[in-house]
Amino acid sequence: MNRQWLYANPPRGKLAAETFQWHEAPIPQPRDGEVLVRTRMLSLDPANRAWMMGKTYRDALEPGQVMSGFAIGEVVESKSAGLTPGDIVEGDWGWQDYAALPAARLTQRTIAAPLELLIGPLSVTGLTAYFGLLEVGQPKPGDTVLVSAAAGAVGSMVGQIARLAGCRVVGTAGGQDKCDWLARELGFDAAVDYKAAGLRRAIAAACPGGVDVYFDNTGGPVLEAALSLMNLRGRIVCCGNVSQYDVERPAPGPMAVPGLVVTKRLRMEGFIVMDFYDQRAEAERRLKRWVDEGRLKAIVDMVDGLEKAPEALIGLFEGRNRGKMAVRVG
Repeated sequence: MNRQWLYANPPRGKLAAETFQWHEAPIPQPRDGEVLVRTRMLSLDPANRAWMMGKTYRDALEPGQVMSGFAIGEVVESKSAGLTPGDIVEGDWGWQDYAALPAARLTQRTIAAPLELLIGPLSVTGLTAYFGLLEVGQPKPGDTVLVSAAAGAVGSMVGQIARLAGCRVVGTAGGQDKCDWLARELGFDAAVDYKAAGLRRAIAAACPGGVDVYFDNTGGPVLEAALSLMNLRGRIVCCGNVSQYDVERPAPGPMAVPGLVVTKRLRMEGFIVMDFYDQRAEAERRLKRWVDEGRLKAIVDMVDGLEKAPEALIGLFEGRNRGKMAVRVG
């Protein structure tokens, strides 16, 4: 049987166990041009929650559908000339053991690396950090780079890549333990607990020369504080809005945005990682080289068992993870 998690009930506020429903169905059979894939690793991301809120860069999730999610898997059966059994592929086929998909919807992974790296640091997560910072943020040596959700999957890599680019790096994270970890393990120059009182003052003290690049994973209060501290011609990289995903009603944006953007000549730009996939091969080579050389720590918070996926995603929004959160399915 094909074990699956269905998106059952739209959450009213925070995710809960009843948002998901366990289901078992026959293993699908591939048609001409399709392959049957067995899931090996499942990525858990803040975007999983955003897809429940409505149409974004992809269609919204509808109750009754298999819970969407990015995955790494192994081809079991192929009716496509381009893939053969044993090939490792990635794609968005959701929270299930097996999926039959058109080969055109899959990307074959040929880079030699453990699956734990291919699910995040050497795939969508790492590429999001790489392209968002280097292509959109365009940091220069000596710049101060501020990163929100810095202990998370993307943020932890952004900070490290910023250090490799010769920047001073400041992160925000929830709790002093995570802040200490960022400085001790990942080499951040400073870290600020966004849950503590006096957020703007704390960020200002950690960035005495102002902020040149702000990599925004959260929106909310950290974005509001960062905007007021941006230097002339600063760059704001809009990657995510996680502070507003797992809530009943998203808060309005900072009222001062238009004036600050104009007077400080700021560039505030959103992006989707697929925008840069024409440069993907070179980016993956650089990321892997940094990992192999020990210059980039690939942090993966692994959970074993498909049955634990809902609990793990709920935990992600409660801040239980450090680095990339993923599920080892089989």
